[in-house]
Amino acid sequence: MAAHYDHGHTPAAWTGSIISFVGFCAGGAFMVAAQPVPFWGSMGVILLGPLVGGIMKMMGLGRKVEPYAHSEAVRTEEQPQEQAAAHAGA
Repeated sequence: MAAHYDHGHTPAAWTGSIISFVGFCAGGAFMVAAQPVPFWGSMGVILLGPLVGGIMKMMGLGRKVEPYAHSEAVRTEEQPQEQAAAHAGA
């Protein structure tokens, strides 16, 4: 079942995360160095990450939306619950 879900393993997700991570690391270094202007610049880089990831997703590099469909595995998992409910009522 895990094969059906990519959990964000896309170029858009990776790029957005890496950009935000670099901004976070730079922000931490500038905060320790008591440099307020580059610190706030780094905060802007952090906000740039989701923006770039969103643009890449719109370009088709994000997760592909697949229509929801029941599979036989899901239906067979539901049957024991229905049987247990029928036996509980009897």
